[in-house]
Amino acid sequence: MEKFILALDQGTTGTTVCLLNKQAKMVAAINQEHPQIYPKPGWVEHDPEAIWQTVISGIEKVLAKAAVSGEQVAAIGITNQRETVVMWDKESGKPIYNAIVWQCRRTTEFCTALKRKGAAKVIRRKTGLVVDPYFSASKLRWLLDNVIGARKQARAGKLLAGTIDAFLLWRLTGRRTHRTDVSNASRTQLMDIKKGRWDKELLKIFSVPPSLLPEIAPSSGIFGTTLGIPGLPDGIPITGMAGDQQAALFGQACFDVGSAKCTFGTGSFLLMNTGAKMVASKSGLLTTVAWQLKGEKKLTYALEGGAFICGAAVQWLRDQMQFIKKSEEVEALAREVTTTDGVYLVPAFVGLGAPYWDPEARAALVGMTRGTGRAHVARATLEGMTLQNVDILLAMEKDLGRKMKAVRVDGGAVKNDLLMQMQADFLGVSVQRPTHIESTVLGAAYLAGLGSGFWSSLSEIKKVWQVQREFTSDLSASRRKLKLAEWHRAVDRART
Repeated sequence: MEKFILALDQGTTGTTVCLLNKQAKMVAAINQEHPQIYPKPGWVEHDPEAIWQTVISGIEKVLAKAAVSGEQVAAIGITNQRETVVMWDKESGKPIYNAIVWQCRRTTEFCTALKRKGAAKVIRRKTGLVVDPYFSASKLRWLLDNVIGARKQARAGKLLAGTIDAFLLWRLTGRRTHRTDVSNASRTQLMDIKKGRWDKELLKIFSVPPSLLPEIAPSSGIFGTTLGIPGLPDGIPITGMAGDQQAALFGQACFDVGSAKCTFGTGSFLLMNTGAKMVASKSGLLTTVAWQLKGEKKLTYALEGGAFICGAAVQWLRDQMQFIKKSEEVEALAREVTTTDGVYLVPAFVGLGAPYWDPEARAALVGMTRGTGRAHVARATLEGMTLQNVDILLAMEKDLGRKMKAVRVDGGAVKNDLLMQMQADFLGVSVQRPTHIESTVLGAAYLAGLGSGFWSSLSEIKKVWQVQREFTSDLSASRRKLKLAEWHRAVDRART
């Protein structure tokens, strides 16, 4: 009987469930969106129960689509939107509030106060992260302080909390297992990334009781087994787990030190494998845990820079501006003109991430004239998505003291050839698009496969990765320099 890996990718806008065979071929996939909730300007929430339903129905639908029985699932892997947090009642299993999404800026004031108190230095030293509403710890504190009775219940040991991976694992295991992996834990601002465990000083800074938090485990290995899941027999091992960006790095087979990827999702994220060495950024980037494999004592680290809004900018064109009916139509619209005619879109709809870390910045559309049309704005949107990645790459090269030769790309938006050519032009390095562009869910599957023995080694996985198309720059160095100078002037406007 043929066996498969079932991989769950719980993302910001939806959940993808897929089945992979021994050759790492995706035999079936189901994607279902879930609602975005915006209670106030700058606030972003999700309904955890709605997310759970996309997982449950996704599992049933993908098995039906592939004509595969639950008994053929060898193991399960999970990847997730990282810093988004859920808090739930230990007894009833019900969330006490909506999930607070990584994009949410409601804790900006608290984070500013932390900086004034001088806490940023110790937080950076222990976590590799800057003080920003982006990360989980301030969100957990907000829940404890703003949901009636939450802090009292937490102190009594009646609540549990974690990132989405921990919530899904708890549900998938019949409410028996409360665990997370090192990559997700590294994004909470509560784990010491040198020691790989929750830190008492950080817990005190954010006023988070340790009883809330899941056990930290390696990214591959036994996390738990299924219980009571429709379509699946009890006892299927869950053997892989990682935050979405680390999973994408793994799915891109970036196992060697210096290899890098850029994921084009709701946001865009550049990660580079730095091996067992933690590179402390002086250029506004983050040091994070990439993964820890089964049986390994050492952690693998990465240097990371992320932009909060990437593909979401195209959704804005589609939903708010109604320039297009489907996201994939943006390429044809942008190709109606050959330049933006001096128009720049800085997609700082929820502030700016790396390397600026400015939560107060707001999106700016600058350089318009009476001749500006929908096509110019569409092209400026694509350019803005790629130019913000250039800022991250330049910071990465500065930290490393060397030029990068190539970047592997993934995510749904990389199907857009114009977008990829822009990225190569403005980066000035080769952009490699693989055969399988959904690297996030592949990473979850690979980790689960390694953790369960479905695949034997990294070298076996590495053989599967292939370049589908390589984009190289057609832009001269002088034109690139001018473009970046104009872009930075637009960024300055978004920050005033």
